[in-house]
Amino acid sequence: MPDGQTGGRTPHDDAQEQSSSVGRDETRVERADRNWDELLQEMRIVQTGVQILTGFLLTLPFQARFDTLDEYQRTLFLGLVVAAVTTTGVLVLPVRAHRSLFRQGQKERLVEAGDRIARACLVLVGLLMTGAAALVFDVVLGRVEGLMAAGAVLVGLSTLWLGVPRWIARR
Repeated sequence: MPDGQTGGRTPHDDAQEQSSSVGRDETRVERADRNWDELLQEMRIVQTGVQILTGFLLTLPFQARFDTLDEYQRTLFLGLVVAAVTTTGVLVLPVRAHRSLFRQGQKERLVEAGDRIARACLVLVGLLMTGAAALVFDVVLGRVEGLMAAGAVLVGLSTLWLGVPRWIARR
């Protein structure tokens, strides 16, 4: 663009973009790129745990003791396999969306959608971890202990994942 033309933007627009970055001197595009990179890094961390848990679940049917599971345990196991596969699918969704929208000027929308997807993924991970604890405790100790373990994990994760960020924000 020739000097003096800003494509309909004013210096105020640029200042607004930069000041909304909370102490960072970056444009909206730079902020979107940074937020996208941070989101992907967070998803990589979650991915490792999901992969390990999914791998663990997928090996169980090949263990000699698997045949001793009762109907409830087999149903819980199959539900966990579905949850693990679903969680994995949701986990890679931001990357798939990025591939579909690459170079189309959609980075800010991708970041917004990726944030929602990451939040949904964390809920799925929490449910997956809760179910895995329920299954292991049920097989090793019994049904009541399995249900108690599931409740403890669900309450513990909810407290940590919801409470700690609030505590940090208040400090």
